[in-house]
Amino acid sequence: MRLSLPAALLAGCTAALLLQPAATATPSPTPQRREFAGGGSTITLPLPAGTGLAARGTRPFELLGLGWDGPADALAGAVVRVRTRDAATGRWSAWHRLEAGPDHPAHGATAPLWTGRSDGVAVEVRPGPAGVPAGLRLDLVDPGNGAAPAGVRTLPAEPPTGPSTDPPTASPSDPPANPPTDPPTGPPVNPPTASPTDPPTGPPVNPPTDPTTGSPTESPADPPTGPSTEPGPKGQAPRPTIVTRAGWGADESLRERDFVYTGPVREVFVHHTDTATDYACADAPRVIRAIYQYHVKTNGWRDIGYNFLVDRCGTVYEGRAGGVERPVQGAHTLGFNADSSGIAALGTYVDGRPPQPLVDGLAALAAWKLGLEAQPADGRTKLTSSSGASRYPRGSVVEFDAVSGHRDAVATECPGNALYALLPALRTAAALLQTR
Repeated sequence: MRLSLPAALLAGCTAALLLQPAATATPSPTPQRREFAGGGSTITLPLPAGTGLAARGTRPFELLGLGWDGPADALAGAVVRVRTRDAATGRWSAWHRLEAGPDHPAHGATAPLWTGRSDGVAVEVRPGPAGVPAGLRLDLVDPGNGAAPAGVRTLPAEPPTGPSTDPPTASPSDPPANPPTDPPTGPPVNPPTASPTDPPTGPPVNPPTDPTTGSPTESPADPPTGPSTEPGPKGQAPRPTIVTRAGWGADESLRERDFVYTGPVREVFVHHTDTATDYACADAPRVIRAIYQYHVKTNGWRDIGYNFLVDRCGTVYEGRAGGVERPVQGAHTLGFNADSSGIAALGTYVDGRPPQPLVDGLAALAAWKLGLEAQPADGRTKLTSSSGASRYPRGSVVEFDAVSGHRDAVATECPGNALYALLPALRTAAALLQTR
């Protein structure tokens, strides 16, 4: 996707970068390898004086990107291209352009590129008008096999719940204290019956919890046996099945230990990860682990930027830690991370129709998350910009559709033309899930 510069290098998806003469490749910088407790690793190859890198073999990796010292826009007007060698076939890929980095990294970084299992890389650097930033380096990410599950791997789908004095169902990453407030009350809402994420009908049942932690245990709840008599809050939709961080193998030692919360979530911003789209859905956890590792170790973030992710088969994954029902502040939409939730579609959705299961998963997740605060998915809400690097000056009050695209807030093509075109239908589908 393409962004306007200089805001491009502050956006969380991709940007068009202007071509300049290529720098001479350096044959063999000394690699530095960092290993992490969850089995992942990052190999850093310095690019001294901002040079490229001649084709060379490496340890296996599955995602890469460039980082540098200094501000995110230090590489404005530059082009960086990479090619990689398939670890299974030995074939070299075509050249791929690395695009603009995320919204607000601690230091400069490009967006990550998912390569699949690779064991060789070459880099071409074409400096921009400002020259080459100091400390330019290539990071090669191997997500490993993931950390051993330390909690519940999947939160099952649940029908809308009524007013309760109990805290909402926790995720394994929930803090043990300060449970969120009760959802708003309202007229009864029947759970939908046509969506693939529909729960069975019956009274809401919460999974048993460990009294020492407040987190769900591995023991499944008894299945519901009859129609619900509990009134649900207005606009609240069923919770879809969610794969927890334990389920996708998050190495919890990577992230910061505490959590940052915002106000009630009244807005969902839809993204795409700008990674490969033809992945096997069984490999989605590996892709998420690689993005997580890159966001923390290359971007310098406290955790993965997105609150949730959805793969091409419609599976929903917990993103940033802190509790799926709680208003965890993410790093997904520059200037508008407060009072919002960022949901990323795994893949690149510029051309061609996105898979229907993906769209259905996005709609179910948006309906449920917004419904926790009785925010209609087809409604509108006002947010205040916290950054002049977004589309709106700092302090501006902006009215958004309750389900918007990243591009509505930031100068970016994210979530891609194909997925963005489906947002009106997605809002309608989510609103129907809230009112059945």
